[in-house]
Amino acid sequence: EKAVNLKKDLAEMQEWMTQAEEEYLEKDFEYKSPEELENAVEEMKRAKEDVLQKEVRVKILKDNIKMLATKVPSSGQDLATELNVVLENYQLLCNRIRGKCHTLEEVWSCWIELLQYLDLETAWLNNLEERVQMTGNLPDKLDAVNDALESLESVLRHPADNRTQIRELGQTLIDGGILDDIISEKLEAFNARYEELSHLAVSRQITLEQQLQTMRETDHMLQVLQESLGDLDRQLTSYLTDRIDAFQMPQEAQ
Repeated sequence: EKAVNLKKDLAEMQEWMTQAEEEYLEKDFEYKSPEELENAVEEMKRAKEDVLQKEVRVKILKDNIKMLATKVPSSGQDLATELNVVLENYQLLCNRIRGKCHTLEEVWSCWIELLQYLDLETAWLNNLEERVQMTGNLPDKLDAVNDALESLESVLRHPADNRTQIRELGQTLIDGGILDDIISEKLEAFNARYEELSHLAVSRQITLEQQLQTMRETDHMLQVLQESLGDLDRQLTSYLTDRIDAFQMPQEAQ
C-alpha cells in the first residue's frame, strides 16, 4: 500500500509539472503594452515561487522512497527509477522557469531604464528650447548677446551618452518584438524634436556669434574714432590757445 501511494504521488507530481510547463513556458506571449509586460513579469515571479515551493514535496517523496527501498528493495527500486525521472524533470522545470523569470525581469528593467533616459533627455530638450526662445528678443547690447551665447553654448555641450543609451535600449526591445509599436512611436517623436531643436539652436548660435562679432567690430571702430576725435580736439584746442591763425594751420586742421 505504501508503494502504491508513493507511485500515485509521483504521478501527480509529474502531472503537475506538465501543467506548469504548459501554462508558464509554452504559451506565446505578446507584450504590446507596458501593462501586459508588467503582468507577465508578476506572473512569472509567482510561477517561480510556486515551483520552488514544491521542492519540499519532492524532498519528502525522495526520502519516503529511499526508506521504502531499504525495507522492500524490489518495490523501492522501481519507484527509485520513476523518482529519478521526476527529479530530472523537476530540476529542468525549475531552471527553465528561473530563466524565463530572469529574462522578463531584465526586459522590464530595460523598459524602465529607457523611460528614465527619455525623461532626462526630454528635460534637456525643454531647457534647450527655453534657452533658444530667450535669444529671440535681446537688447542691443554686447554683454546681453554675449551672455545669451554662452548660455546657449553651455546647453549645447550636453553629452550624447544618454541618446546612445536610448537608441540601444529601444532597438533591443524592438528586436525582441516587445512594446515595439509604443517604443517606435516614442523614439520617432523624440528624435524628430531633437533634430528640430538642435538645428534651430545651432542656427541661433551662429546668428549670435555673427551678431557678437559685428558688435565688437562696431565698438572697436567707435573706440578708434573716439580716440581720433579726442586727439583732434586736443590739437585744435592747443591751436586756439596759442592764437594761431587758421591759414597757418595744416590743411586738415583748417
